[in-house]
Amino acid sequence: MISYKTFVESVAYLLRETFEGSPEGQPSAYLDRGVGVFITLDGLSAEEASKEFRGTTIAAQTEHAKFYLDRICEFINGRTERVNWEDSWLIETVNEAEWDALRASVKTAYENTLRCLVSVEDWNELRTGMAMGMVAHTAYHLGAIRQIAKAN
Repeated sequence: MISYKTFVESVAYLLRETFEGSPEGQPSAYLDRGVGVFITLDGLSAEEASKEFRGTTIAAQTEHAKFYLDRICEFINGRTERVNWEDSWLIETVNEAEWDALRASVKTAYENTLRCLVSVEDWNELRTGMAMGMVAHTAYHLGAIRQIAKAN
């Protein structure tokens, strides 16, 4: 059995790699080294983020990932009310100021998520599943964002 501290450190490591990219000289959970959500988003203009590809945009994927991080921490902390997940897809296009604000809000949501994980001491089965889902879900959206960026 592992300690909750070890579990949290492992989840945080994977989230860091998803958002910040793989650490220099460290093993990687991803095939593409040195890339993450922040590096990918910072290389895109608002116009590129707003360009539609197969029914979605990078701006929409980014807003959804941020919304998801905010809500999953609420659920880890006991939220039981339903969420209207459709609200997480409302932003599809952005201008430069909106794009800057969205990228900043993703960083804030990510930092809040790391704090959220550290604050939990009772990692029961439900919370553990949510944390694992968070890793998988955010990794998926990193891949979606990168594929849209390559296609556009």
